[in-house]
Amino acid sequence: MKTIYNLMIATALSCLFFSCQSVEVEKSSSSSDLYAVAYQQLSPEYVALCYQAFNLAELRLNEIMQQQYEKPLAVVVDIDETVLDNIPFQADCIINGYTYPKGWKEWIEKAEAEPIAGAVAFLNKAFELGVETIYISNRNDKYREPTLKNLAEKGFPCVRNENLLLKTDSNDKETRRNQVLENYEMALLIGDNLGDFSDLFETKDAAERMNATVNNSTIFGAKWIMLPNAVYGGWLDALLNNCDKETGSDDCLKSQLKGFQ
Repeated sequence: MKTIYNLMIATALSCLFFSCQSVEVEKSSSSSDLYAVAYQQLSPEYVALCYQAFNLAELRLNEIMQQQYEKPLAVVVDIDETVLDNIPFQADCIINGYTYPKGWKEWIEKAEAEPIAGAVAFLNKAFELGVETIYISNRNDKYREPTLKNLAEKGFPCVRNENLLLKTDSNDKETRRNQVLENYEMALLIGDNLGDFSDLFETKDAAERMNATVNNSTIFGAKWIMLPNAVYGGWLDALLNNCDKETGSDDCLKSQLKGFQ
């Protein structure tokens, strides 16, 4: 029975592609982490979804550029699990039995994260078309130098201090998006977490996040381009927020699954 429950949890996680805020329930490494990390590190299906997202972004950008704008165009992208792949860190947590934030500083300072499939090619095509790239990330600003180094060494365009907006006081990205709007028209926003698109999704209420997603369905694929992240993110924080601190993360998620009987 335990194996069946684990498979159910893994299936639910692999189907939830909304991707970090504080978590009420303690998140510990489990079999569900293993399935999610294996999916993103080892499955060609995950790679295909990433290519699909950036192929769609290129199609939309070409269409958007047929219009006239008063300001220069920019593509706004998240970093982690949007343009840089941190799954080796998540895998190391499982292999060596520790959890975030342990090891995160060491991983970031290595500046060796590989690009997400399709990201470098798309952003360089955008650059060739005269479109700026703005990086908005909730990495702490103390990691600015290794982040710039990692992006530049992997071939990303527009890697400059003024184009890298990292977290200082808040995880909310709306202030930084408004900062971008002072100088650019945001042609596309690309991310793995709904909070990468709008503050409509900055809530720990899972039902509110779902309703906001449904109510804005026409923007996905048009201006908001979503990448998959089954390992962590706002979706998981909101679900775990439905349980008390004493409930384990697996038990919390299991209690919210809906079967057919």
